[in-house]
Amino acid sequence: METTKLTALEARIAKATEKLLIPIEKMEEEYAKLHDIAVAKGTETWEDRKAAQKPQCSFGEDGVCCRICSMGPCRITKKASRGICGCDVHGIVARNYLRFSAGGTAAHSDHGREIMHTFSQTAADKDYQVKDVNKLLKIAKDWEVETEGRDIYDIAHEVAEIGLLEYGKVHGTQRFIKWASKDRQEAWAREGIEPRAIDREIAECLHRTHMGCSSEPIALMRQALRSALSDGWGGSMMGTEFSDVMFGTPMPRDTEANLGVLDADCVNIIVHGHDPSLSEMIVKYAEDPELVALAKEVGAKGINIAGVCCTSNEVTMRHGIPMAGNFLQQENCILTGAVEAVIVDIQCIFPALGPLSQCFHTKFITTSEIARIPYATHIPFSVETAGANAKAIVREAVENFKNRDAESVYIPDMKRKATVGYSCEAIIKQLDTVCNSFVDELGTYQPLVDCITSGVIRGAVAVVGCNNPKIRTDFGHIELMKKMLKNDCVIVLSGCSAQAAAKAGLMSKEAKDICGAGMKRVCELADIPPVLHMGSCVDISRMMRLVCDVATQWGVDVPQMPVVGCAPEWMSEKAVSIGNYVVATGIDTFLGVVPYVGGSDIVSNFLQDGIKEWVGASFTFETDMDKLGDLMLENIEAKRLALGI
Repeated sequence: METTKLTALEARIAKATEKLLIPIEKMEEEYAKLHDIAVAKGTETWEDRKAAQKPQCSFGEDGVCCRICSMGPCRITKKASRGICGCDVHGIVARNYLRFSAGGTAAHSDHGREIMHTFSQTAADKDYQVKDVNKLLKIAKDWEVETEGRDIYDIAHEVAEIGLLEYGKVHGTQRFIKWASKDRQEAWAREGIEPRAIDREIAECLHRTHMGCSSEPIALMRQALRSALSDGWGGSMMGTEFSDVMFGTPMPRDTEANLGVLDADCVNIIVHGHDPSLSEMIVKYAEDPELVALAKEVGAKGINIAGVCCTSNEVTMRHGIPMAGNFLQQENCILTGAVEAVIVDIQCIFPALGPLSQCFHTKFITTSEIARIPYATHIPFSVETAGANAKAIVREAVENFKNRDAESVYIPDMKRKATVGYSCEAIIKQLDTVCNSFVDELGTYQPLVDCITSGVIRGAVAVVGCNNPKIRTDFGHIELMKKMLKNDCVIVLSGCSAQAAAKAGLMSKEAKDICGAGMKRVCELADIPPVLHMGSCVDISRMMRLVCDVATQWGVDVPQMPVVGCAPEWMSEKAVSIGNYVVATGIDTFLGVVPYVGGSDIVSNFLQDGIKEWVGASFTFETDMDKLGDLMLENIEAKRLALGI
């Protein structure tokens, strides 16, 4: 009887999958056509550059080469077991890992610093204003800022000053760690990894790895965790929380995704990068009546904004701007021949976009001193002149429409509906519509706890991260999500994994039909898609709050919960920092790309096992996506068994 039920379930899911999702094979077919356009133009794409790099360096892959002084470079081989200074392979691998993680902490936290700087300039009569007053007042209260009888912008400026001081504070730890569960705070204090000043943690990473300093691998790993926590519960959290204060806390809204969101009859502008300070202004001025009228004068029907990477996530969850694609799709946008301008801010931007744009009419516009790229038009963007900068950039794009070669435009006919914008506040609000158990101004996660303890939902999975050419593009994201949904796990997403889901159709409410019976029922009752879009990569900080708040609601520690994290296609330094702070927060994390630690069994074993003694969670490395999914499900079921549910 059980076999019959399983067969019926499989048949229902297979039928729904065929109807609702864009198959990876279909997407690959369209990408191949765009690659043919690149070849015809005499240019290249990441696929060509990947092929030219083969074979890739095995010393780098294992993390066994050292370039931190000019006596080398040194690499560990059978005949050379130590570097010139005497450092062994374990010290070299650990130092490389720590520096890699520090780079990620620096990038994400500096994003947060820029948001705080923007926030410090808010005013009622300026481009940037306070939109979520309640969130600002909550943070002000937590940070012991007086609010009674004060102007909201006086409060904002004092809070901004305090936030900026978190980067260089002389004493104490990060303020936001008080939002973590009590058990997590105690674990961090016990292990000596409470994050202090953000800039101090990054500087200490570089100091520890300087020639003649730390070479003891476990000591270096401890600093990797501490540095990462200053990102996840410091810089990234400031990036998330104060973006919400300025631009609005996301609530569910409908949009569309994949290259089909480009419009052949409109001026198409791609916003790409990570900092919403720029993209918010681009979205605003794309609706400016003067510029819309100009677009019509040059022969377009209007102005169409679409996003790539995390800037896309920022504007889609607050404005419903469509998502053109994720990291490995950025070149494809230009190859359609339909994009008037690609406007970038910081991070994950291919330098290849410069020369590629020269083969088309597309303007490639950089805006940040942090991301200066050859063959780009640089239009400096500043908080003080944001409106004027954005208007000038949009005008450049509109006036470029007349240079488009209409006959060479090829926009793949593929797009899917998506529902986005599930902040923690949005999730609580959605749950409250189901149970009406509103216990305070923030509501309760009890319905989610009840669904998990009853077995209707087996567990929760956070799928995050980038694309990586080592993995078939989006395959890791999409196939793992399908497997988790079939097995009644709710999924939360951020970053490029979210766009992978949206492009395929997994982020639509109709995708409930590819879920197991329990997850499908939850989607219907709560009126949610089976995968919940929580934002950009800095917004993984939302996931940390969500998990800690649910643990507190449930009365358990985070490592006990049937919750796992997964980055099937990660590629950047930021991803290593994220992985470290997710594990330190108590969430077992599964990676589909192995970090550069294979040369040291001490470091590799520590990350996959020993670290659990400190924080209750660890990493799992597995490049076979089907096996990786099986291991995630085994982990979830083991935790359910341990809890007796």
